[in-house]
Order: sequence, then structure tokens, then C-alpha cells
Amino acid sequence: MDDEIPENLFGQQLAEIISEKEIRFAGFVDEKGNLLKSRLREGIIPFESDEEQQKIFRELALRISTRKDFDYSMGAVKYSASRRERLVMMSFPLKNNILLITAEPNINIDRLAYKIIQILGKDWSKFFGK
Repeated sequence: MDDEIPENLFGQQLAEIISEKEIRFAGFVDEKGNLLKSRLREGIIPFESDEEQQKIFRELALRISTRKDFDYSMGAVKYSASRRERLVMMSFPLKNNILLITAEPNINIDRLAYKIIQILGKDWSKFFGK
């Protein structure tokens, strides 16, 4: 199986994901930390500058890569989340890409993760890990 996610899925998935009212941002990042495609909820002003966002994307790619070192013993990461004072940040590894989500701080992380996985559906399981 190919390691690439078809380009047309990016837009379809992002449109459905960003329709969830508690999501602020959704974007696909490649393994080097480059933003491939993203959507920002209308009316949302990012907390970070473009330069800071790029730093976040690079750091995220590095963290995902590092976590793969333990897949042999603990299994692959399905998603990761961190709750901050002003937002929740979640990442979903998808082959050589990462889906990054930011959401309002009061959300239920597991419930939102379940919704995201349902939106990604068969594409998530098809493209998940190696």
C-alpha cells in the first residue's frame, strides 16, 4: 500500500472536521513539519504567529517520529492530546502525515477523538501506521 494520502481526502476530511463547533483549527502536516492543508474556523484568531505555528508543526512531526520508537512494545499511537489553559491540541498519526486539531479548552478529549476517528473512518484505519 502507498504511504501517501490522496490529496482529495484532505479537503473532504477538513470540511467535515471543522464543522464540529468546538474545533478551532484542523490541518494535515507532513513528516517534516510542513503544513499541507488546513482550515481555521471562521472568526477564530490564532494565538500564534505564522512563524510560531511553523515551529509547532516541526516540533509535532519530531514528537510523532520519536514516539514510533516504542511502537514495537506498546503498539502504535492512535492519537495524542494535551490540554492547555486556552486550548486542547490533538494529533492523529496518518502514515507519513499527521492530522493536527486544536479545540476549545472545555471539550471532552476522548469524545472529540472518537468523533474525529469516525470522520476519518475507513481512511483513518486504512492510512494508520505501517
